[in-house]
Amino acid sequence: MRVVGTAGHVDHGKSSLVRALTGIDPDRLREEKEREMTIDLGFAWMDLPSGQTVSIVDVPGHEDFIKNMLAGVGGIDVALFVVAADEGVMPQTREHLAILDLLDVENGVIALTKQDLIEDQEWLELVEEELREQLAGTTLQHAPIVPVSARTGYGLQALREELDRVVAASPPARDINRPRLSIDRVFSIAGFGTVVTGTLMDGKFHVGDEVEILPDRLRSRIRGLQTHKAKVEEAVPGSRVAINLAGLSTDALKRGDVVATPGWLRPTQLVDVSLRLLKSAPRPLEHDTEVDFYVGAAVVQARVRVLGREALDPGEIGWAQLVLSQPLAVVKGDRYILRFANATIGGGVVVDPHPARRHRRFRPEVIARLETLARGTPEEIVLETLTREQPQEAEALLHASALQREIAETALASLLQSGQVLALAASGLEAKAVIAANKVLLTLAGWNALVEKISGLLGDYHRAYPLRGGMPRGELRSRLNLAIRVFNDLVAHAIAAGRLAETPNGDLKLPEHEIRFTPAQQARVNALLQSFAASPYAPPSVAASEEQVGPGVLAALLERGDLVKVSSEVLFAGETYKEMVARITDHLRRDGKVTVAQVRDLFNTSRKYALGLLEYLDDQQITRRIGDERVLRSG
Repeated sequence: MRVVGTAGHVDHGKSSLVRALTGIDPDRLREEKEREMTIDLGFAWMDLPSGQTVSIVDVPGHEDFIKNMLAGVGGIDVALFVVAADEGVMPQTREHLAILDLLDVENGVIALTKQDLIEDQEWLELVEEELREQLAGTTLQHAPIVPVSARTGYGLQALREELDRVVAASPPARDINRPRLSIDRVFSIAGFGTVVTGTLMDGKFHVGDEVEILPDRLRSRIRGLQTHKAKVEEAVPGSRVAINLAGLSTDALKRGDVVATPGWLRPTQLVDVSLRLLKSAPRPLEHDTEVDFYVGAAVVQARVRVLGREALDPGEIGWAQLVLSQPLAVVKGDRYILRFANATIGGGVVVDPHPARRHRRFRPEVIARLETLARGTPEEIVLETLTREQPQEAEALLHASALQREIAETALASLLQSGQVLALAASGLEAKAVIAANKVLLTLAGWNALVEKISGLLGDYHRAYPLRGGMPRGELRSRLNLAIRVFNDLVAHAIAAGRLAETPNGDLKLPEHEIRFTPAQQARVNALLQSFAASPYAPPSVAASEEQVGPGVLAALLERGDLVKVSSEVLFAGETYKEMVARITDHLRRDGKVTVAQVRDLFNTSRKYALGLLEYLDDQQITRRIGDERVLRSG
C-alpha cells in the first residue's frame, strides 16, 4: 500500500485534480466548500492502471494553513506536486517544494494543471522552464511533468500512468514489527465511538491488539480497522488506516498523538538532530532560537541549541539539540521541519530521540558521537546490511556489516532477541549459539515476504495441478533460487511455524491443501478401490487401474498412499501392502528366510504379485536377496 500526497500553491487545483482522478471530493468541511479552498487534510483513494490501490492525502495550499499541510505530508511515499499553468511558480510552490525536499520525498509527479486556460504554447514552455529551474537540486528534480486539466479530463490518463510507474518504483514500506501511527484526525461515530486516522508505519496492527497512545501513555484496544472505508482484520505498513479505539473519548486524543504497541516507544522532550537551514531562511539560526517543530502529524514549540558553532547560516548543515516544550513520541530516523511563525526555515533527521543530557555546545566528542549515530547504530547497520541481501548466514552478515566483530555480534544478538531478525531452524537456541552455529538469518520483513512468495508459488501450483499433493522440493528451490542449505533451513522453519507442510513423499504444500476429486472422478475411484478390496492380493493391474480412473487420478492415489505401486505392473491397496509387509516380516523373524513360492502361497496369489512385492521390499531395504531366498536386512 502506498500513500500519495498533494502539494502546491493555493488555488492551483489540487482538490479538483484529486476529485477528477478519484471521483471523491477531498474537501469534507462545510467552510471548505463555502470558501472553495482546502483548509484541512482531505483523503481519497484510487486504483492505478496496474490495479494497485493508492491512498491520496490532499493538503491545503494557503500559507495560513501550512500547519495542516505539514500534518499530512509526513507519511507520504509519492508527491503529486501541483502547479497551475496559468500562474506558474508561486510562493507556496516554493515552500511546499522545500518541505518535500527536507522530508526527502524522492518520488513524485508534477501535475501542470489548468491546461484548458492556456492558448499560448510559448507561455506553457516558459512555465515549464521556470518549474524545472525550481526543481533543480531538489529530490524532485527528475520528476516527470504531466500537463492536465481537471475540468476537461485532458492528460488525466497520462497522469495515472505516470503515478503508477512512480509508485511501482517506490521502495516497499518498512516492517520492523514496531507499528506506530501518527494521528492526523480524531472523531466519533455513533455506535462505534472514537476513531483516529493516520498512515501506519513500521509494522502491522490487528483487530484486538492492545495499544498505547503517546505521549500520555493511554491504554486502549483496537475494536476495528478500516482502509478506504473497508473493514480489515490486519492493517499493513504504508496504508491509510482508521482505528476504532475502545474506552477512550475524543477529548483524550489530539492530532500528533502516536498509536503504538505498548512498551517500546517513549516520549521525549530532548532530541538530537542533524539540521539543514534553507538558503531562503530569513536570517541565521542562532543558539536558543525558538521555532515550531513539526514531526509526523505533531507540532510543538522548541528551542534550538546549536552545537559546534555559534550559529547556522542559511544553506548550511549542522548539528543541534532541540528542547521541546511538550513531550513527543519520535523515533531515530524520523524527518522533521522547523518553521518560524510565517516561514519554513529548515529541517532534517532525528539522530537520537533520547540523549542522556543536554550537551555542552563545543565538545568535539559530542559532534563525533552525532556523526557516528547519523550513519546508524550498530543494530541499524546490521539490520540494513541484512535487508540488502537476505537470507544470509550469520558469519557472512557479520563480515558484510564492516563493524568490529564484538560490536557486530552484540548488535546481532540484540536484533535476534527483539525479534527483528529471525534465525532459521534454530528453535530454542540462544543468540550466541545462533551465531556460533552460523545459522541462516532473515529480517522479520524478509521472512514474511519470503513466506508470502512461497505461498503464492504453491498456491499457483495447487491450482495448476489439483491432483498433486505438492510441489517437488527441487522445483520450489529452483524457483526461489536459494542455496541448498538456506532452502532446507527455510523449509524446516516454515514447517515448524505451520506455514508449510510436507507430503508423505517429501513434496511441499500449503497446510490447507488437499487432493480433491470431482464427483465423477470420486465415483471411479470408489469403484476401483472396491475392486482392490474384493481381491486384495491379486488386484487390478497398473494398466487396468489407469484405464479406469485416468493417469492423473491414479498418480494422486499413489501420492496419497491409497495405493502402493510395487512394480510396473503391480499395485496393492495401501492398507493391504502394510498387512503383507507385516506378515512377511513375521515369517522372516520366525523362519529366517522366505521364497517367492512361499509368499505366493502365504497370500494365495500368483507369482507375478509375489515377485513384484519381494523385489519392491528389496528396493525399500526391508529384505535382502540371497540366491532364490530373501532374508531380513539387519539394522
